[in-house]
Amino acid sequence: MKQELSAAIIGLGVGKQHIKGYQQHPNSRVLSVCDLSKKKLSNIAKEYPDFEITTNADDIFNNPGIDIVSIASYDNYHYDHIIKAIKKNKHVFVEKPLCLYEHEAKHIYTLLLENKNIKLSSNLILRKSPRFLYLRELIHSQELGEIFYIEGDYNYGRLEKIVNGWRGKIEFYSVVYGGGVHIIDLIHWLTSEKIVEVTAYGNNIASQKTSFKFNDMVVCIFKFSNGMIGKMSVNFGCVYPHFHALSVYGTKATFQNTKDFGLLFTSTNSDATPKTIYAPYPGTHKSDLIYSFIESILANDPTKMEVTPKDVFDTMAVCFAIEKATISDTCVSVDYFEETFS
Repeated sequence: MKQELSAAIIGLGVGKQHIKGYQQHPNSRVLSVCDLSKKKLSNIAKEYPDFEITTNADDIFNNPGIDIVSIASYDNYHYDHIIKAIKKNKHVFVEKPLCLYEHEAKHIYTLLLENKNIKLSSNLILRKSPRFLYLRELIHSQELGEIFYIEGDYNYGRLEKIVNGWRGKIEFYSVVYGGGVHIIDLIHWLTSEKIVEVTAYGNNIASQKTSFKFNDMVVCIFKFSNGMIGKMSVNFGCVYPHFHALSVYGTKATFQNTKDFGLLFTSTNSDATPKTIYAPYPGTHKSDLIYSFIESILANDPTKMEVTPKDVFDTMAVCFAIEKATISDTCVSVDYFEETFS
């Protein structure tokens, strides 16, 4: 195995924040960056003069010296960039969502099964929030008892991002894939239970007088394999700060996330004071998952990844089911990808 890994980053929006992740690991370095914007590349060149810069992503895929590709391009490019990276024997760290269509996910899945030396992960960053890490410990230590209901809200509060930005200009955009994916992964990770059925409804009332063509609001109900139920909303048009609301109801206690702290209710008495959890939220950097990804490559050990390929595909399977449910107005079973990557 190589002792030093060279990485390239495609997309210098959120992708710029990936640089820190690679620089923090002693056995990795950023070799090259790519963006369609010459202005962004010019700014990066001033800040990091040793980086190779290009506007053509193929320069990265065709460079045999690059081991990892961070894909932070627009959502509609993810599939093409992932396929090219895998075919060129490069590991992939991709921003959410993995891709936009189920047939694309199936193709990526098939290629990974055929190339098991390739590691893939996605930036499902809520797993690194200290508050949610604390909550997971509470759940797994049974301090909440048996979980019977969980709900999360992805309140984006940035309608202009889909109305005026690239999201409204590509052929298809899903607020579930672009935002709700974080809540779905968080719920799976917290509870270790699989969502098996979904019902969902959406509307575009907040953006109806704009050129945006898709739902800006989606709400869904989940049924889990163990009988637990859940709810998720994705709200891009809300007049509300960006926030991940979360409530977890157990037979012994209830957790609620607020902006400043978490609350743990252990009594139904209205005079009882809930325990205040001061663990930071979100308390994360967009590059925080990269270190463990590099470790998994260096050790050739997928268990070192904090977000595994199975996690990525499980989350996308639920996303695809939600999109189907909003179109059909029916209950949709989640079609999981069955084989593993171990």
